[in-house]
Amino acid sequence: MEFMGDRATLLETGRFVQRHQDGDVVEYADERAGTEAQHRSAAEKGDTEAMSVLGAMLLRKGDLDGAEPYLRAATGEGDRAAANNLGVLLHQRGYAEEAAGWWRVAAVAGSAPAAHALGRHYRERGDEPAAEYWLRQSAEQGHALGAYALADLLEHRSDVGAERWLRAAAEQGHREASYRLARLIEERAAGRGAGGPGGKGAKEAKGAEDEVVQWYRQAAARGHRRAALNLGALLEKRGELKEAGRWYLTSAKDGEARAACALGFLLRDAGDQESAAVWWLRAAQDGDGNAANALGALHAARGEQQTAERWYRAAMDAGDVNGAYNLGLLCAAQDRTAQAEQWYRRAAYAGHREAANALAVLLLQAGDAAGAEPWFSKAAEAGSVDAAFNLGILYAGRDDDRTALSWYERAAAAGHTEAALQVGMACLREGDEQAAERHLRCAAGGGSVEAAFRLATVLDSRQPPPGPAVLGEPMGEKTECEEWYERAAEQGHRRAQVRVGMLAAARGDVDAAGRWYREAAEAGSRNGAFNLGLLLAREGSEREAALWWTRAAHAGHGRAALRLALLAARRGELAEGQRWCARAVELGPAEVAERAGRLQDALVQELTA
Repeated sequence: MEFMGDRATLLETGRFVQRHQDGDVVEYADERAGTEAQHRSAAEKGDTEAMSVLGAMLLRKGDLDGAEPYLRAATGEGDRAAANNLGVLLHQRGYAEEAAGWWRVAAVAGSAPAAHALGRHYRERGDEPAAEYWLRQSAEQGHALGAYALADLLEHRSDVGAERWLRAAAEQGHREASYRLARLIEERAAGRGAGGPGGKGAKEAKGAEDEVVQWYRQAAARGHRRAALNLGALLEKRGELKEAGRWYLTSAKDGEARAACALGFLLRDAGDQESAAVWWLRAAQDGDGNAANALGALHAARGEQQTAERWYRAAMDAGDVNGAYNLGLLCAAQDRTAQAEQWYRRAAYAGHREAANALAVLLLQAGDAAGAEPWFSKAAEAGSVDAAFNLGILYAGRDDDRTALSWYERAAAAGHTEAALQVGMACLREGDEQAAERHLRCAAGGGSVEAAFRLATVLDSRQPPPGPAVLGEPMGEKTECEEWYERAAEQGHRRAQVRVGMLAAARGDVDAAGRWYREAAEAGSRNGAFNLGLLLAREGSEREAALWWTRAAHAGHGRAALRLALLAARRGELAEGQRWCARAVELGPAEVAERAGRLQDALVQELTA
């Protein structure tokens, strides 16, 4: 039997293909010619094309018994589409080898769908060379399924040619090819890195990301739910939240639990907590552990501890180790220490680094430093910044400053604010002011009040001593050190408040100086109380000044005691003056003690005169 190549070529322009339910491709002639009844009538009269079309129609309907005689008859007359479709039918019946024989006949006659089916047949049997040959025949004829199957085979063998055929299939609208092409470009870009900001690398990364979005969008538009999920994630990262939400919604409605979870977080961040809970519930019921954790946190924040615990357990059952960690946090917040330790241990043994750190803290609080140390180490080695800082505290407590500093440095390098403060202070002790400033700036920028104060003192030490404020001169500008003092002062740092007051006074800003001195004094600063007294005395409010000096002297401020002694002496209250002199001598410093001693002697002579 000879298949008519010319006739087949002529009919090719009037044919289309449709993928069958098991992945085979049914090839159809142009159905504009009429209904099934019309094709049946023509087929009964021996019309080959009508037999081929009628067989394809019946095959599509699942009527294999009705389709087979028509397909065999058309195949006998050399119709290649019928040969391909006969192969599909036989494959459906389980006659794989006979099906392959007819696919070969059709493929040799130029049928791209048959070449694709034959390639798949050989791949299923492990004959990769034959599979590649026939899939390439199909792909090179522009068959999208053949191009995709060839790409899949080449990718399986790590062949660089895979991307070309994935792209060819994607450009013809193949949904899975579009998705996998996007993944391939995304993974390659991630492995290459973005390069320097604004440089060639950054431009390449932006171009790659745009292409990834393009292919994900194409796959998602054709109903690929994972593509919709990934597209949503990329758009969310770009800040395009509205479109991201639309794709998450599309994917979630198609049953993608991760998309439902992500949509929940997007809605929560937009302030719609109730809608977020609806999507988290849907995702959690589909087995998404992250969504179950989110529900647990939501109920915990509402004080619904039992419901929170139930969802954390659901997360744990879904394989999310965060569930055990969150159960530990929940129990610890309720002072159920034994249960907290149990859950922390479970999560820590599963590799949860923050659970390991939390377990170590729990053990340390219970006095088990030896038991805590290995868990701190395990957490720190796994990348827990808090654990690295805690190890620094642990070693500092053992007076092992060198090891402590190494852990502080590690935590500081990862952005831990308090660790940066500790490294900065260590550098100050060692006299390395430049390194100290660098670390203190990091810590202060991260919100450490003490670091802001320490940085200000470093900068302050470099300032020339201020000259006396001259009446009528404009106030000087604030220096950087004063700005850092002020930042610490605004957060309640009493020493910073006093220093800000002193710098303001030096600039001639008496109102600001008084405000800061008063704030420090009212918070318990004896220096603040003393300086506020000086300011008030200069302004003629000696009575109020005495009140603040008294408070400072009772808190151990020698100069305040001396001021009170002088004030009492001027008023003629010699016994009171003697009492404050004795207190000033006791408190010091040496210069104050010496002056107070001389005043005391003078008062004694006055009393005994």
